Amino acid sequence: MDVLELALKKAFIDQVTPSDKLNPKFIINNPKKHDFLLTTLQNDFKQCRSFFISVAFITQSGLNAIKAQLADLAQKGISGKILTSTYLGFNQPEVFESLVNLPNVEVRISEKEGFHSKGYLFEMEDHHSFIIGSSNLTMSALKQNYEWNVKLTSYDNGEMISSIRTHLEEEWAESTPLTNEWICEFKRYYQPVINVQMIHQMTMTVNEDRQDYIVPNKMQQVALKNLKDLRGTKAKRGLIVSATGTGKTYLAAFDARQFKPKRMLFIVHREQILKKAMASFKKILGGPDSDYGILSGNSKEMTAKYLFATIQTVSKDTYQEQLGAKAFDYVLIDEVHKAGAASYQKTIDFFEPDFLLGMTATPERTDGFNIFELFDYHVAYEIRLQEALEEDLLCPFHYFGVTDYEKNGLMINETSDLSYLVNQERVSFLIEKINYYGCYGNQAKGLVFCSRKEEAKELSHLFNKKGIPSSYLTGDHDLDKRELEITRLEEGKINYIFTVDIFNEGIDIPKVNQIVMLRNTESSIIFIQQLGRGLRKDDSKEFVTVIDFIGNYKNNYMIPMALSGDSSRNKSNLRRDTIDVTYMSGLSAINFEQVAKERIFSSIDQAKLDSMAELKKHYIALKNRLNYVPGLLNFEEQGSLDPLIIIGKEKTYYQFLTRIGEAEGSLSEMEEIALKFVSVELLSGIRPHELVVLAHFFETKRKTLSYQEMKQLFKEKDIYFTEDDAQSTVKVLSLSFYEAVQQRNYMPGQLFRIEDDCLVVTDKLKQFWLNTYFNRLMLDVIETGLVKSQRYMGHTPLEIYQKYRRKDALRLLNMDFKQNEQGIGGYTFSNHHFTIFVTLDKGKDFKASLMAYEDEFLDESTFRWFTKSPRTINSPEVEILKQPDDWHIHLFIKRKYSQKDNEIDFYYLGEMTPIKETIEQKQKPTTDGKLKNVVEMDFKLANPVESNMYEFLIKVIED
Repeated sequence: MDVLELALKKAFIDQVTPSDKLNPKFIINNPKKHDFLLTTLQNDFKQCRSFFISVAFITQSGLNAIKAQLADLAQKGISGKILTSTYLGFNQPEVFESLVNLPNVEVRISEKEGFHSKGYLFEMEDHHSFIIGSSNLTMSALKQNYEWNVKLTSYDNGEMISSIRTHLEEEWAESTPLTNEWICEFKRYYQPVINVQMIHQMTMTVNEDRQDYIVPNKMQQVALKNLKDLRGTKAKRGLIVSATGTGKTYLAAFDARQFKPKRMLFIVHREQILKKAMASFKKILGGPDSDYGILSGNSKEMTAKYLFATIQTVSKDTYQEQLGAKAFDYVLIDEVHKAGAASYQKTIDFFEPDFLLGMTATPERTDGFNIFELFDYHVAYEIRLQEALEEDLLCPFHYFGVTDYEKNGLMINETSDLSYLVNQERVSFLIEKINYYGCYGNQAKGLVFCSRKEEAKELSHLFNKKGIPSSYLTGDHDLDKRELEITRLEEGKINYIFTVDIFNEGIDIPKVNQIVMLRNTESSIIFIQQLGRGLRKDDSKEFVTVIDFIGNYKNNYMIPMALSGDSSRNKSNLRRDTIDVTYMSGLSAINFEQVAKERIFSSIDQAKLDSMAELKKHYIALKNRLNYVPGLLNFEEQGSLDPLIIIGKEKTYYQFLTRIGEAEGSLSEMEEIALKFVSVELLSGIRPHELVVLAHFFETKRKTLSYQEMKQLFKEKDIYFTEDDAQSTVKVLSLSFYEAVQQRNYMPGQLFRIEDDCLVVTDKLKQFWLNTYFNRLMLDVIETGLVKSQRYMGHTPLEIYQKYRRKDALRLLNMDFKQNEQGIGGYTFSNHHFTIFVTLDKGKDFKASLMAYEDEFLDESTFRWFTKSPRTINSPEVEILKQPDDWHIHLFIKRKYSQKDNEIDFYYLGEMTPIKETIEQKQKPTTDGKLKNVVEMDFKLANPVESNMYEFLIKVIED
């Protein structure tokens, strides 16, 4: 039966019909599962040859969500049509201005009364797909609202697609082309029937600055309770870590209100912040104006009950002596990560308040100063970017990773000459991209972060020459000049301020609606700081546009790291986070142009993310935060570094600590082998069974555990298990599961043996238990593995898209492990499980095989595979695959992007079935020119590979 016929039969006649391509799909936004209509649309845009969208309502944010895909289509010469309306006055003039500037999209306006259609039609290579339902082209409809949509597919001669096409062509013929003249006329008479701004305000968090009575938001409520509890422990200092724009100043005022200070001192590092901070405190604390005063270069109101001071002034001996050390019982320091400076140290040492509160968005410092130590390691509350977006505390942002200027194969990099950065062609290129991706309301109020002072100055000059009012600011400009340019930007007198470094932090310009990055990503911290300059909510904007011009920079790998919040430094994760960006919360979105993705991938390939220098840097940062030698569990809980990276490098955490001179005890050679076994084999947490048994032995120090007691333990811990799982657990812990070489290597540290259907501790383990440092290190590994195990569902041995090593897959499937992993090679079979491990794109210089295998995806649900050589149609494994019957055939894939990759994990793609008519014996040449027999066959996957994963696995990256 034809593929589409099978799909329709499965959807509308019999759901058990074996079909996995072109299936109809019911689409509902599910933020918890990161499953959105937007993802389906974006993937269809990537594959289409043309498109036709017919929607009543379009917002700039909805249009932004597909702009990167439209830009990639334009590069391929692919165009499409959008039909929309003026129904209810929902579509604002600005969205029509954005639409008319799309180079590969023809737009028309339907004059039909009550036009309310919502459909997306895509012409693919061999079929059409169309999505019809309730979703307009708005960000809420694409990603957040409860919407119903159905995706169907059809061949060209299908009646449904023919009817839709005919109808669209008729509607198109009767509609009005969108032109600049039409927009000018529309603006003259535009009057929304539905008040769009009112709708926006109803769906946004209330702007605190507009309220007479202010109440704490969710974040502030929790932080206030934590601060109160902290002071209840007699703590004298506390730290708040809160993303820019989440209301730190109001939080400080709320805490001052609950503290009820006799006198309060609020310290900032810039005078321009003082008046705003004081106004916020007045709203919360109330009282006469005479209670409030400023101590700065321009004001000396030193007797005020609530004193707001700049650090430059309050740190001077004259003023400290006049105030006195005990003048304030409550002191707050804003942007406290600057406290490593001498002026801050001097001030903190001088005043003796009952409580000192520090606030920062970025406590991790590149200058080595330990903020956590300064506040006695008391972090009262912490909320980072992703959490703040989830709580709707920040303005949504649309991030576009776009390719920077390139000419004659020469790309922007860290060493590019200034003349290349500011030549006329690059300026025109930048302006074209900035205009294409635009901003809310189409009137830019943007900050442009440059790499050099000369670049900022010259680009500002060239933008002005192009008719785009701009200015530039660097560390050379004084405070008055900075405040002047910020005011000009907010009032719309200029569109851009080009800057170097000075706006990374500590500046509040709520009306900024566009961030442009023209520099190398120096660190994840600075990236988030610069991104955060636009995230403060303001009535003037619904979202912020972030345009990141990605050159050929070594640090490009930091971009997905910063956006996803994944600091694990796992290369495979970073690649996936570049392609599958559904992790972004709320109405924010991330899009990379194709070439920009390739530059990030190239950076990931080259980066040394597990170097000892990198690992030690993360270790020191975490130790500074905790004030003690961190364990693997600390790394896991803080999300600062994946413990598996350390173990992959050093085999045990003890070995790592010894290497950097931080070990707090010593292990014997046998103890270290035992620790290595648990670390290397079990830390990943792919199943909890072995770890639970180990924890039980180490906590109780009992000597034996029977099968029955083990199963009872699993029940008590609410762990799903089968009889095979229990037997496998015993085999693993006794080492009998492992192949001979590994078993021999681990035997000196053997922890258990099997005796009379019991797991029995060895004499070695009894001896090991006498070493408290060994116990501590071992429990740390066990507890970390148990935390990791929570990401697995547990009721199935393997989960689709999770990563497994070969031996882990065999362990979970209770298969035999009789040869080492290299010996397993591409596949092995036992216990009615046939596991196939494929490394795609092994590279031109791959030397591990005598023969070049051409395993490949034919599409999302079909995989072509070759046996080892020499094999014939009658070889044992082929006999199994010809008649699989009760055999389960599993596919594991990893992608090798460069020879530097040392990934050993494979993504599990589920079970598959051989297509019997494709099984064929062939001859293939070896590297020495001989021909050897192999068998080729195609498989049908039970679950088609999801689009983002498919792109991730098959994507060809050019060096």
